[in-house]
This record gives sequence, structure tokens and C-alpha cells, in this order.
Amino acid sequence: MESSEILIAVDRTAAWLKKFAAGFKPETAIIAGSGLGGALPRLEDRVAVSYKDIPGFPVTTVKGHSGELIFGRMGGRDVVMMKGRFHYYEGRPLSFIAFPIRVLGALGVKNLILTAAVGSLKPGIKPGQLVVLKDHLNLMGGNPLMGNHHPAFGEMFPDMNEPYDKALRKEALKLARKARVRAVEGVYTAVTGPSYETPAEVKYYRMIGGDIAGMSVVPETIAARQLKLRVAGICWISNFCSGISKQVLSHEEVLELGEKVSAKMQNVLEGLLKSKALAVKEK
Repeated sequence: MESSEILIAVDRTAAWLKKFAAGFKPETAIIAGSGLGGALPRLEDRVAVSYKDIPGFPVTTVKGHSGELIFGRMGGRDVVMMKGRFHYYEGRPLSFIAFPIRVLGALGVKNLILTAAVGSLKPGIKPGQLVVLKDHLNLMGGNPLMGNHHPAFGEMFPDMNEPYDKALRKEALKLARKARVRAVEGVYTAVTGPSYETPAEVKYYRMIGGDIAGMSVVPETIAARQLKLRVAGICWISNFCSGISKQVLSHEEVLELGEKVSAKMQNVLEGLLKSKALAVKEK
């Protein structure tokens, strides 16, 4: 699809959503990862729509991603939440993953909070803990901005010096301590999936600076930064990666642990939505 066609599709979807959720002008968006549907903030005046009913949005195909867009309010602020995301390993091009982010930008979103289930690359970062992202390594073999540049989306070569906003990182760590959940800053290693990492790959990712590994987040972050959205990444450790623990990995175990982490994650997200840090605008 040509960049002009993508822009038309983005504008069409955004216009439909503005009409559907008339009265809402969200400046903050949240994207929920696997097993974290129960961690979403308890918004007031909620209005929800299934992805299948939104022009341009396909249905999600991954268990734990229900596929709903939810509008609501918290702390006097309008919020929109994606309950379920799209992945490279589902067979879609990376450029498509930029589409919902661009729709959020067209709705007026300025802040993007990303959550995800991830594997730990280090013994000291344990299942059930949170990692607040400070940087990432893109090992997905591509970039969501390739071949679809349009000035409406931002610069062709966006700066990535600070992919995850420092003020939001600091606030998220403070809120995690308040919620009595261990949280550390870390570097996200983005891989394609859907197979989990081999022990040799885990050693390599750790050697080049990774703290955690996952199959999402980074394409969304890149698309958001092109739009100059402020990004916060809050991940929960669902398991140790291969070679660190003898535990057999399964998606069902990821979802089960996610339910246990959800209440604490919910406290962090709600606190972030109400915080003064969220009011700081991108320069």
C-alpha cells in the first residue's frame, strides 16, 4: 500500500472512531499485552468497540488478546485503551503494526503506555516482577517505518535517543514501589517469534545488552516516536528465557501468571494516568 493510501486509511479509521466515541478527546493511550486484560485501569464512562467493527482493524489471533478498543476517563483525563495488539509473527508486515499507532495519533493521543509479557534474560530479574523500559534492541530484521513514509506521520529519520520518556519511567518506578512490586529499569530485546529463544540466543541477547526479550512493543515504540508521542513501556516477567530455568514454557502459564500480576500492574497504570508526569508535553 502506498503511503498516501495509508494516510487515507488512517484518517478514515480515525474519523469513524471520533464519531463513535464523540465527546472523548484522549491524549493518553494504553496497549495491553498478553494476560493483562485484568490490569487495565478502571475507567469511568467506558465505551467499547470490537476491533472487527472498526474500519481497518483486523481481529486479533492470539489467545489473551480480546480485541477491543475502549474509551473512558480517569483523573479528569480522557483515555483510550487497546485491549489486544497485533504482532509481526501473525504474518502481518511490520508496517501494518504502525497503523493503529498512527490512528491513535490522529485521535489526538500524545502519550502512549505499552505493556507486555516478556521473558527474563537474567537470573536476577524474576517472574512476577516489572521492568520499566529505558531502551531497546530491535532484532526483528525490519522497521515499521520502511517503505511507507508520509510527512503527516513525521520525519523519515526520527530521533531515537530517548525512546522511552525519562519522566514517565521515573514515575512508573515510584508507583511500582508504592504498589509493593519489585520493578527495575531494563532494555527490551525485540525478536520476531513465535518460537521462544534458544539457550544460545539468550546468551547472545544478554551479551549485547538485553535484559528481557519479547515479540512486540518495539515496532509500536518506533511508530510512536516518529509521531513524537511520549512512550512508557512497562513489562511484566512471565518466565525465564531458555537456559536460565528448567521450566517448560507455555502460553497458558504466561496467562495464569498474568492474572496474579494484574492487580499490581493496574495500580501502577492508574497512578500513571493520574500523575503530573503525564501532563508534561513533548518538546
